Amino acid sequence: MKGFKIPKVIFRVREGDTSDDEAICAIGGKWIDKSSDEFFKGKRVILFSLPGAFTPTCSSQQLPGFEKNAAKFKDLGIDDIYCCSVNDSYVMNAWAKKMNISNVKVIPDGSGLFTKYMGMLISKDHDGFGQRSWRYMAIVNDGIVEKWWQEPGINNSGSDDDPYIETTPENSIIYLSETK
Repeated sequence: MKGFKIPKVIFRVREGDTSDDEAICAIGGKWIDKSSDEFFKGKRVILFSLPGAFTPTCSSQQLPGFEKNAAKFKDLGIDDIYCCSVNDSYVMNAWAKKMNISNVKVIPDGSGLFTKYMGMLISKDHDGFGQRSWRYMAIVNDGIVEKWWQEPGINNSGSDDDPYIETTPENSIIYLSETK
């Protein structure tokens, strides 16, 4: 995947929804179309993708790990950190709010098009998830993949395997430290 150009897609993003009560859905915002260029052009970023918001490994390890290491990533030349998932913008925003995320920006890929064009769309029908992303991570420099990691055994088989070995923040820190 090194050298792969990030696909051109439009993401439907909700911005400005608010709620004073955690038990009430946030509303009042608006839909914004954001192109992949708006996320990736002219920047060096970390992109990681995972099976779903509010899921165990994603919520207990991966997303908080990137959030916790945000300052290290900035020191190592990273402009932004993006978490992409095949979830809609409402879900991604609620997840980021619930997890108290302020340094990682969430990218909703509700239709799964970006994930499909990245070659990472898999079936998680056996878990009732439908189409989701296989877990991967990349350093993307001006829209081009500089370094790529993905979990072993890309799985469409109905297995419950969900490895989390390669796509850790620690692995990206090692790479960035060695190439600084």
